Amino acid sequence: MRVLQLLTYYTPNLSGLTIYVERLSRGLAMAGHEVTVLTSQFDPKLPLQEICDGVKIVRVPVAFRVSKGVVMPSYGQHVRALLGHHDIAHLHLPQFDGAGLALNARLRGKPSLLTYHCDILLPRGLINAVAQPVVHTMNYVAARLVNKIVAYTDDYARHSPLLSRNMHKLTVIPPPVEMVTPTAEDIAALARKWHMDTGRPIIGAVARLATEKGVEVLVNALEILLKTHPNAQVYFAGPYQNVLGEAEYAQHIHTLVDKLNANGTHWTFMGPLHGRELAAFYANCDVTALPSLNSTESFGLVQVESMLNGTPSICSALPGVRVSVQTTGMGKVVPIGDAPALAQAIVEVVANRAAFVKPRAFIENHYSTHKSVRIYEELYRSLAA
Repeated sequence: MRVLQLLTYYTPNLSGLTIYVERLSRGLAMAGHEVTVLTSQFDPKLPLQEICDGVKIVRVPVAFRVSKGVVMPSYGQHVRALLGHHDIAHLHLPQFDGAGLALNARLRGKPSLLTYHCDILLPRGLINAVAQPVVHTMNYVAARLVNKIVAYTDDYARHSPLLSRNMHKLTVIPPPVEMVTPTAEDIAALARKWHMDTGRPIIGAVARLATEKGVEVLVNALEILLKTHPNAQVYFAGPYQNVLGEAEYAQHIHTLVDKLNANGTHWTFMGPLHGRELAAFYANCDVTALPSLNSTESFGLVQVESMLNGTPSICSALPGVRVSVQTTGMGKVVPIGDAPALAQAIVEVVANRAAFVKPRAFIENHYSTHKSVRIYEELYRSLAA
């Protein structure tokens, strides 16, 4: 089957959405399908076309940006040209172009579906105040025009304004999660490199430095934790500099962290980690935390990655985000934005870690790229028929 994936940002941009589509596309290609990703050339240094892991990537030049979105005058032309050579149009929302993409697929008689990755809540600002309702409208129109809608969890779907109005079209497919198994040497090497082998309580966080991630909640929780565990430390793995649309928020977090580190190193920014290094990172942590604040976070792939490497996760009680912990029992759920509750949960999990750890096979039974690809294949076939 020939599948056209349509989204604004794709790898090497790093987010839960891009990781999701990259894993799904690679998995479909390995299963024998022809997969094309149409996306933006958000960085002019990126090639307009390339093939990675059997997936053809077509990038459209960007004229200018509006908040976190991009304007691509030739995008529609590329869409129409590619639709004629594919069996399925698979949209990934939120994105400003969603309505136009869905309309083009319908006018050309192509079956279409969209995966709704999250609601969009842009940071405050005059431009965003205009952009957000426009994107919402485009998403709603796209949802009306496509044949099927995919959500990560039923929990998130029932709490999302867009998804809850389209339950008759909904299919729930768990997100594709994969993680290599690190060797003992991988784990030891990362520990030496970042001084993670000191015996202190180590709290891991894997995220972009973005408003919805609630990083300030973790900073405040660590400040509380240091009163009883003065050697505790957070290692933050992920983009923390020049994150699109997050300059003001990043400055705020860096100010908080500098204050926290005034009397020693308790917070370390590591930058993005990949492959075995990322797996080794999880394995070196006593616990990981995902204190997200709003519905821009719909699941948190990093929680399952952490669990696959034997490390429990603590998350906020957001719809969708809480599901992996509730499903596996490998961690704790705390109230949204509650730093004292997060600090207390960290203490409880670190002190009783063995009680929260589950076998890797148990986690893989619930979440894996293979499982997600298999369900998508069934959905694609039903639409094509």
